[in-house]
Amino acid sequence: MKKITIVIFVLSPILFFGQAKKIYRQALRTTILKEKIELLNQVIELEPNNLDAYFHRGLAKNDLGDYHGAIVDYSKIIVEEPDADTYFNRGNSRYNLEDFTGAKSDYARAVNLDKSFIDARYSLACAKYDLGDYAEAIKDFNAVIKVIPDLQIAYTLRASAYAALEDYKKALKDYSTAILVTPNADAFLNRGLFYLDINYYQKANADFNIVIRLDKQNAFGYFYRGNTFLFLGKYNDAVIDFNNALKFDSLDFDALLGLSIAYYKLGDLGKAKSYFKKAQTILKNESSVEKPIEQFATSYWYLKQIMFFKSVFYDLNKL
Repeated sequence: MKKITIVIFVLSPILFFGQAKKIYRQALRTTILKEKIELLNQVIELEPNNLDAYFHRGLAKNDLGDYHGAIVDYSKIIVEEPDADTYFNRGNSRYNLEDFTGAKSDYARAVNLDKSFIDARYSLACAKYDLGDYAEAIKDFNAVIKVIPDLQIAYTLRASAYAALEDYKKALKDYSTAILVTPNADAFLNRGLFYLDINYYQKANADFNIVIRLDKQNAFGYFYRGNTFLFLGKYNDAVIDFNNALKFDSLDFDALLGLSIAYYKLGDLGKAKSYFKKAQTILKNESSVEKPIEQFATSYWYLKQIMFFKSVFYDLNKL
């Protein structure tokens, strides 16, 4: 009897190990995230130090939107055996939580451990960009572009960083390079928005024309081209484009405000009042009583065209 007991005692760890491997393989095969996590839970219960199980459970939790849970799993690995991949993935979970400082720290550690980890370098640049550290972000985008010279998004984000630093010449060069790399609607839209921001309305209009030619379902193309027509004094054209934008979203208060302004400029005060009231109804809140213009604080017109908006708002508000 004692011999049988001894044999069972000796074989038990081997049996548990084999069972854990079998469950682990099942976990890697399944595409159902909750099932994957449950299977990995079983693996970890059998093998508390199975760091691969923690890693894949962290990935599954992240994909399921449980970013905090993913961070806990990645942190377990980092305490035991820190590596670039785990830092990178923990950085992704932190980034998803908009913890850009934490994400930046993790991406930097990943890059320090693996200088050739280009995804981590790109993500580090994005985290720095989101933190407003544009000069440092540009350095990392430079490194990414050196390795992947046809990565359109890297040119676009570097252009935006240059624009934030008011280096408009370099920003324009990057926006234009992004178009050369991939001449799609998004690339022309981004350069058009840049031109719009620096008041180059005719050039912006030309880019938005291309956006709409490439993608007739691009609501942003119609809205922003409507903006350029408005600033160029082509109010009837602006009306057409704002109406087209509303076909995609009838509650688009920015397009409604654009129509109100365009009709006001055309002298059609009835329609100007009607569209203004519609936008006002969508954005109505209690704070609007004391300072009516702040009711539109989330609108494009308030955020990006405040001086122009103020020049017409008070007249519209009196209608």
